[in-house]
Amino acid sequence: MITRMNPQTTPRHELRAEKARCNKEAALNAFTAKKAEIDEMLARLQTLSDDHFNCAPDEAGWAMVGTLEHYASLLKRITDSAFGEGEHAR
Repeated sequence: MITRMNPQTTPRHELRAEKARCNKEAALNAFTAKKAEIDEMLARLQTLSDDHFNCAPDEAGWAMVGTLEHYASLLKRITDSAFGEGEHAR
């Protein structure tokens, strides 16, 4: 059970400190959940890559090349943003 501070009897600085603590905890929980979501996506992509994107290498054609080019361009946008490269370079 969460006990809340009474705004009538609790000094403002204590209320602000408690609000900040709760906000920081919520942000950490959201960050951890989002990181787990990204880790799961990366693991799935690695598995798909290990399986040649469900395409036997001797059956690869230009359509599959186009699909991989699309995937690569989307991933490049992410890595450019994450590492400050490309259009995100400083």
